[in-house]
Amino acid sequence: MESAAERTKLWWGAAVTMAAVGGVSERKAAAGGVAGMLCAQVIANAVCKQLYERRRPPADMIPHDDVEDRPDSSSFPSGHTAAAVGFSVAVGLTSPWLGAAAAVPAAMVALERVHTGAHYPSDVAAGAAIGVGSALLVHHAPKLLARAIV
Repeated sequence: MESAAERTKLWWGAAVTMAAVGGVSERKAAAGGVAGMLCAQVIANAVCKQLYERRRPPADMIPHDDVEDRPDSSSFPSGHTAAAVGFSVAVGLTSPWLGAAAAVPAAMVALERVHTGAHYPSDVAAGAAIGVGSALLVHHAPKLLARAIV
């Protein structure tokens, strides 16, 4: 799961598949998912990680020997989780069934980030909150902009 989620390959692949084999609703869900994912990544990685420096969990806290090379960036928040949740929630706002299907690998990504020792649970929770907020933002932004202009 870790390698599939790296550099958001999993979510890009899901979006391309939805757009290629689906109809108008699936293409709209795919576009929303990509927008939610990108928004979440910018907020988590380009903003929050720069504002709050947190060290990764110490290797001796991990109950297994599979502690691989971990990133040097701040542990807080989890950018992988933010992207996964941003994609899944944004897709779900347009297509609830596809959103539920995307939520399964998103939850697996979040659990994997804690299991491998890359993040504390609070990092993952913050990433998930950023993902939800990003999905809501990109879903409602067009309506809010239209109201502001008129």
